[in-house]
Parts: sequence; structure tokens; C-alpha cells
Amino acid sequence: MSTDETKQDIKEFIDKMTSKHGVLPKFAHNMVGKDPKKVYYSGPYFDGSEISAAIETLLFGKWSSSGEVCARFEREFGKHINTKYSFFCNSGSSANLLLIAACKEYFKWQDGDEVIVSAVGFPTTVSALVQNGLVPVFIDIEWESLNFDLSKIKEKITGKTKAVFLSPVLGNPPDMDEMLQIVKNHDIRLLLDNCDSLGSKWRGKFLNEYSIASTCSFYPAHEITTLEGGMVSSDIQEIVDLARSYGTWGRDCYCVGAANLLCNGTCNKRFSNWIPEFPDLIIDHKYVFNRIGYNLKPLDLQGAIGLEQLKKLNFICNTRSKNQAAISTLFFENVDGVKFPKVYEHCEWVPFGVPVICKDKPQKRRLVDFLEKNGIQTRNYFAGNLLMHRGYKHLGNYLDYPESNKVLDLVFFVGCAPTISKENLQYIEEVLKTWVN
Repeated sequence: MSTDETKQDIKEFIDKMTSKHGVLPKFAHNMVGKDPKKVYYSGPYFDGSEISAAIETLLFGKWSSSGEVCARFEREFGKHINTKYSFFCNSGSSANLLLIAACKEYFKWQDGDEVIVSAVGFPTTVSALVQNGLVPVFIDIEWESLNFDLSKIKEKITGKTKAVFLSPVLGNPPDMDEMLQIVKNHDIRLLLDNCDSLGSKWRGKFLNEYSIASTCSFYPAHEITTLEGGMVSSDIQEIVDLARSYGTWGRDCYCVGAANLLCNGTCNKRFSNWIPEFPDLIIDHKYVFNRIGYNLKPLDLQGAIGLEQLKKLNFICNTRSKNQAAISTLFFENVDGVKFPKVYEHCEWVPFGVPVICKDKPQKRRLVDFLEKNGIQTRNYFAGNLLMHRGYKHLGNYLDYPESNKVLDLVFFVGCAPTISKENLQYIEEVLKTWVN
């Protein structure tokens, strides 16, 4: 069967399923053509091309687990964000874990060394540090951007401080000029949790271009998705090589796809003396383990989905920005007292969502309840102050971060994904016009 015949068969299957069920498969959460009175906070921008690519790779690809298609996705993703090297793994949270493990080894950080993080955000920015024996040092937020207060970073820097791990709020960064000056003046590294901020720029460059290394997430809610997935990226090849090793059981073999079948491997010396302490031992490079690692590999069909999603990335980013501007305006015009985080002059923001800062706790409670009852999904600004949560309270006293403690009382966000249609926007407007201040 030819490739064209295969694609035609898959297309006919997708058409048949769409005809039977009325929409694309439910997991896609694709809202185009669905009820305009149901507005999800996010969801992947899918069409038949992702499903076709996934099915074709699953049925006719060379590999089931990570192989040549995933490697191609790594290369294409790197081109899109202007970085040289990337490793595709099974989630953005895993990407954070691998990034920190790789940087710790590469920069020779020691257990107990410190990394600066925001007290507010998603837990895996912090947990990756703890799991790698490093100490998260928390910074309170400032209300202009909801990012950590840059003026408070200097007082937390010690001789053990090795890096700042930045996670921009819903993709909206702090003043990057000031951030870069801080890390330069104190000779520490800037790492980027880019999971919410793919596509955002500062002075015309992607945020990851300012960091030593970065991560990205391809969870269904994010800018692009591979259903689950993550990426570690850097211009320093050894950092990505280390991340790849930690994510593939701790081995150093870097063969991909057909190279796995070569008797000499990619390195041309697959069967060699890889453990110098045993000079008479000839061993397969694929079974040499130089560090304690994990199996965090994705599937090749996920790489195929990612390649299709990259074709839509510019449209997705532009549409998210337009939807965020439109929805913010509707809230501003109809809900008294709400505010929105500052977007700095040099930032081109690709929003993960539309953050809304309420004037007081009763307004937030009423507004969230009102929106949810009308089918407009809301989300907290993630964990709020992470130190308020049982799993993280041993890392610090939440009372030391008074601004962060207000987040769960005052802040929420709604969606702006490209799956939000014109009809959805009209419905949001209709709903907000009935709000009683």
C-alpha cells in the first residue's frame, strides 16, 4: 500500500468517526462547532491532521517508543524557538526534573546549593529542585505583574545561590532587563520554566534565548500539545545530552532510530571498552549507565502530533493574544474594580490565559461562581502561595510572603485559546453584561 493510499484510508476513517460522533475525538477538547455557551479555560487546537499523523505513525512508523519522529520534532522545535539542542520527554514536569538534574551536574552544583523561585506558581518548578537535592529560596510577588518582586531578590542571594528559575505568570514575564542585570551582577544562572510562555518575547527575542536552558510543556492546555509531553532546550549541547541521559535510564548512548540497529552505532564504537576501570571488558554502549536516571521517554506518535502542531504555532500564538485583549476589555467594561497584570513595554506576550485581579475576596468568589454557573470555566492562578500547601509547607513559612498569600483570594484566570470562537466571545460578552456590580 502506498503512502497516499494509507493517508486516504486514515482520512476516510476520521471522516467516518466524525460523522458518527459529530465532533473530533473527545480527548481533543476541540470546541470549534461545539456549544458556544461552554467556554473552556483551554484546550488543544486540533484538526484531522494531528489524528492522521498519530494513527499513521502508530500503525506504520518504525518505532513505537521515542524514535526518529521524536528526533525530528526535537530539531523542528529548536528551529522555532531559536535554540540549538532539545530533548523531548514525557511531560513538562519531567522536563523541569531533567533540566535541574542536568544543570546540577554540568555546573557542578552541590547538595544544599540554592535556586531562587517565586512563592507563587505551579509546584513542579519547585519540586524539581527538592528532588535534586537543591534548596528553593522563595521570593514574594509584586502585584503589577504577579511575578516575583525583583527588588527582593538581591537580599536573598548568598554564597550558595546558583541560579534563578523563572516561570513567567501565564506567559507574561517580569522586567527582563532588570532580571538579566541581577544574574549578571551576581554571577548566577538564569533558567526558564517556559511551560506557560512558549512564543512570548522580550525585545524581539524569545524568552528562552535569554536563559542558559529552558523547559516547555505540551500538556493539552498549553500553546501546542502532544497530549502529554515536554522539552528541555539549550544552546549548550552537554546540558541537553545530560538531560537525555537522565531521561533514558542514565545511559550515555545517544543512538536514535535506525542507528539503534547498527552494529557500530552512531558513535562508530558501540562495542568498546566503555568502563575504563575494567580494561578487558567490551560492552554495548546502550547498556552503560553513568548516572542514576529515569525512563521519561515519549512515544513516536506524540512526536508526529508535535510536528503537526508546530505548523499551527504562529496562528495559535497570534489568536491567543487577540482573544486575551478582547476578553480583558469585556471584563474591564462590565466588572467594576477588576485589574490586569502589567505587560512591560518590551514584551510581546503570548498569554496562557486571561488573568483577572479582583478588588476584594467577595468579588472574586461571586465572579468565579457567576462565570462557572454560566459555563465559562475559571482557574486559580495555580497553587497560589505554594507554602500554604501540605506537601510544601516544610520548605518555608507562608506568613513571610504576605503578597503571595493574597493570590488565591483575589486572582483567577479564564481562557483565551484559539479554540474560543467568535460565538464564544459573543457569549462571554452577553454573560458579563448581566453581571451586577
